[in-house]
Amino acid sequence: MKSYNAKNIRNIAIAGHGGRGKTTLAEAMLYLAKATDRLGRVLDGNTVLDYDAEEKRRKATVSTSVAPLEWKDTKVNIIDTPGLFDFAGGLIEGMRAAECALIVAAAGSGYDVGAEKAFKAASSRGIAKMFAITRCDAENTDFYKTFNAIKDEIGTAICPVIVPFVENEKVKAYVNLAARKAYEYTNGAAKEVPMPTGGVIDDMMAMLSEAVASADDELMEKFFEGEEFTHEEIIRGINAGVSDGSVIPVYACSGYTTDAVDMLLDELVYSAPSAADKAGEKDIICDENGPLAAICFKTVADPFVGRMSFFKVVSGKITSDTPAFNARTGESERMGKLIFVKGSKQEDTAVIPAGDIGVVTKLSGMSTGDTLCGAKNVISLEGIKFPAPCLSMAVKVRKKGEEEKVATGVSKLLEEDLTIKFETNAETHEQVLSGLGEQHLDVIVSKLKTKFGVEVDLKIPKVAYRETIRKKVEVQGRHKKQSGGHGQFGDVYIRFEPCESEDLVFCEEIVGGSVPKQYFPAVEKGLRECVAKGFIAGYPMVGLKATLYFGSYHPVDSSEMAFKTAASIAFKNGMPNAQPTILEPIGTLKAYMPDDNLGDIMGDITKRRGRVLGMGPANEPKMQELIAEVPMEEMGDFSTVLRSVTAGGGSFSIEFARYEDAPAAVAQKVIEQAKAEAEE
Repeated sequence: MKSYNAKNIRNIAIAGHGGRGKTTLAEAMLYLAKATDRLGRVLDGNTVLDYDAEEKRRKATVSTSVAPLEWKDTKVNIIDTPGLFDFAGGLIEGMRAAECALIVAAAGSGYDVGAEKAFKAASSRGIAKMFAITRCDAENTDFYKTFNAIKDEIGTAICPVIVPFVENEKVKAYVNLAARKAYEYTNGAAKEVPMPTGGVIDDMMAMLSEAVASADDELMEKFFEGEEFTHEEIIRGINAGVSDGSVIPVYACSGYTTDAVDMLLDELVYSAPSAADKAGEKDIICDENGPLAAICFKTVADPFVGRMSFFKVVSGKITSDTPAFNARTGESERMGKLIFVKGSKQEDTAVIPAGDIGVVTKLSGMSTGDTLCGAKNVISLEGIKFPAPCLSMAVKVRKKGEEEKVATGVSKLLEEDLTIKFETNAETHEQVLSGLGEQHLDVIVSKLKTKFGVEVDLKIPKVAYRETIRKKVEVQGRHKKQSGGHGQFGDVYIRFEPCESEDLVFCEEIVGGSVPKQYFPAVEKGLRECVAKGFIAGYPMVGLKATLYFGSYHPVDSSEMAFKTAASIAFKNGMPNAQPTILEPIGTLKAYMPDDNLGDIMGDITKRRGRVLGMGPANEPKMQELIAEVPMEEMGDFSTVLRSVTAGGGSFSIEFARYEDAPAAVAQKVIEQAKAEAEE
């Protein structure tokens, strides 16, 4: 593929709700542009963009992929992003590399949550937005239902450009309102037909004129005077409006049959901002002769090529003799091989110029979100903010002793996917894997098996409970043992009482030397070892004050070990009478959901023994924020329930707040579970 100037490059992120035909539409674009010699089908597992084994198995996109095409002397980099919410990290990656988001909806559907999320992601990046409504020719579908649903949510910025002309519930032609031309498609081939008028076509034309007028003062004046716009004026108004966000064009098409996809490609070339228009950041001009600044927006650990760093070049150019300087680490490394990718296929290149997207191999120090620049002109581009993982599960290996293989495998996957979190819980001794949902974790488990040969199961993680006492007691701990030679003797009187502390508070009130000072540390050590393992269920104890107030010793048989043992005996003697209890962790939950779902989520939180602290409108329109305190033990499947109730429109965060007494039934369950595990 020849090298293109940034003015002739379009970087388009294709986004939207899962299952709405994004990859199918992208494959149609590639096929029509002759970037591929066959029309890939998702169900057949032969697409250019869904090339990963997991994607073929699931028949769905799970990671961002890139494929360039050439159309009308323009290079269009297609960035196909996942629509499933569990793989939202891919959406964020794609938006970071694009100047325009093409949001895909399916004719007959409403304004999907996935489309809404894509719209918000593009808006937060400040990039242009367009809609493609595909599957217009499918049975029992309605383009105008979907169009109106989008317009109701977004408003007058919505601008119809390509719409279907429908007779007897079938698409007879696709009408390009900007060009005032209509085309009939047969087996993907277009034939111009007379321009239909009247009814919905006239309504769409009026809507187009109003949207175009709003983008230009001169056009607005002409609009109010009732004059008709020329084709050039319409294009000028659309382009200006798309660039500043005041116009959001909508294109009808059918990805499966490729009908009207050629017109969509024309519009992307004519109306989507070029890399030169929008690629500059922080006053950086998109010029290949300028200083080098490139953002790493994706990382792939390829088993054959090695580490692949996907770059969007904002300024300058990447060449093989360019030192790879990382603005974050301040380190340089040797530049690897430069390639352009088309899904899984690779093509060597000598240069990745400003505005373009390409891959550099074997940059071990470069991570997603890092800036590649020149060592003498350090530039730090805005990084990538990924969604935080919200579902955590404990990992249980099927073969004993393979925990290290799990850790190694997940660390490799973490290089590719920054929405994963993995840690070993020091208290429960469990390996805990966190992700964006059940499907996300399922993909990780599958990759651990196929790529790293380790099979695991997931289970709900153990909760880190605590133990404490509610009553003051005074007890004796006496250790006396006689054997050949020196014996063992230690005798202590200890007062145990509740206090406000997360650690053991140890004091001594010894008068007259009944216990020599050199044995005080041994007494404290013996108590700390007991406190670490608790008394009733093996969980650490908190809120405990222990005061050594009396005792006795033997000048020959006493030792540090004897007093340490005596202290542990005192602990075991005292705890049954000190009213020991289980404490459970309480978290502060902040949940966000559409207005209509507030009641259902409140009810669910109440079932989880939660206490609602407050609620009210969130920062986003038609969204509510709910703040509650909920036992962490009850939150295992909350992310799944929230997603189900809100159809993916909800989100939440939870942070540990404090420990509280567990209800009797919960405490008994914890104790019984601890006993069962001890017996195992």
